[in-house]
Amino acid sequence: MSKFDAFNVDLKGMKNDFASYEYQLDNVFFSNIDAPEIQKGNVKVTLDVKRVAQVYELNIHSEGIVIVLCDRCLDEMEQPVVSDDKLKVKLGEKYAEEGDDIVIVPEKEGTINLAWFLYEFISLAIPMRHIHPAGKCNKQMMGHLKKHLVTDSSEDGDTGEQGEIEDDEINNEDNIENQPYDSRWDELKKLKK
Repeated sequence: MSKFDAFNVDLKGMKNDFASYEYQLDNVFFSNIDAPEIQKGNVKVTLDVKRVAQVYELNIHSEGIVIVLCDRCLDEMEQPVVSDDKLKVKLGEKYAEEGDDIVIVPEKEGTINLAWFLYEFISLAIPMRHIHPAGKCNKQMMGHLKKHLVTDSSEDGDTGEQGEIEDDEINNEDNIENQPYDSRWDELKKLKK
């Protein structure tokens, strides 16, 4: 018996044209799936399977929280996730994936294991950037970041007095208007001309 047998959906054995399933994905599921992005979480998944002619339409709704690492302080943080996904399954000779949302499963088996698909859908629902709310990052790590952040520079190249780093200052690193002028770039700009 596999640790993901609970996620097998018997399509061929469906008695009606519609079936509904519920799954609770917990820390055990995420640790068993052994993928790098998510190691812990608590996500409720609702699956509706509808048979239309020779195609099975799977509507998957996932909602809950996953534990990911903060991009700034590297501590664990709770990230809410909500996703609505669709997957179409056909019966055929051998397993194959056609495009992003069509899967062919062997007709003689007639089942599909959704464990990896559920993990992928949840993983794709996580924002690209995940950081703690302001003031919630690890204070020790923020202290280390503060030591390496230049907030003021003087004419002779010495760094000035560094003030308190707010979480928003680190977030605004892409805002060029707030960056101090760096005269070292003048020489490179001359090469461009």
